[in-house]
Amino acid sequence: MKLYLSSYKLGNKTEFLKKWIEENDNSIVLITSARDAKEQNDIEKQKIKDNIKMLENIGFKVTKISLKKYFNKKAELKEILKQYHAFCVIGGNVFVLRQAMKLSGFDEYIKEISNEEEYLYIGYSAGSCVLSPTLKCLDLVDEPINPYNDEPVIYYGINLINYVFVPHYKSNHKESERIDNAVIELNKSKIKYKTFSDGDVIIEDTK
Repeated sequence: MKLYLSSYKLGNKTEFLKKWIEENDNSIVLITSARDAKEQNDIEKQKIKDNIKMLENIGFKVTKISLKKYFNKKAELKEILKQYHAFCVIGGNVFVLRQAMKLSGFDEYIKEISNEEEYLYIGYSAGSCVLSPTLKCLDLVDEPINPYNDEPVIYYGINLINYVFVPHYKSNHKESERIDNAVIELNKSKIKYKTFSDGDVIIEDTK
């Protein structure tokens, strides 16, 4: 599976995505679960629409899926996801996103297909961070909450990359100062990480 991991939005390597569409398919699933804990007002709804438009401008045909709809319905979600070869997971709260992935089985499915080269995972901000081995120190950036049930907050990532993805580094972003604090703690804890400024993209192959 190809990983297209960005600090913010689609970043500076969108030509790769356009080429992927040409060689594969333009259908993509949009996962917005990192934003589930935010007030679902008109401003928030517009932000989701902006993300859909962002993907459409590249050439994707977007299907938005709410992971909440598939909590404890892993087999049902899997049957739907099997129709797609591309997924986009946007930013928000990485701990909320991680919990939604677990409850729906999205995390299991992504790991299951990770060795198949015909798949594409696009992530930005929390959507990239969640693939890290651990979410430790990211609680200095995002509030460690689980809005869905009484289970403890999950601090382990999907582990599709071997470092902590640190977005918004030295960027004009409201979280950049908190990111600096997270980097300090990552260094103290001797946890492997990579920093990405807004606009930066890393493309990796999980196979």
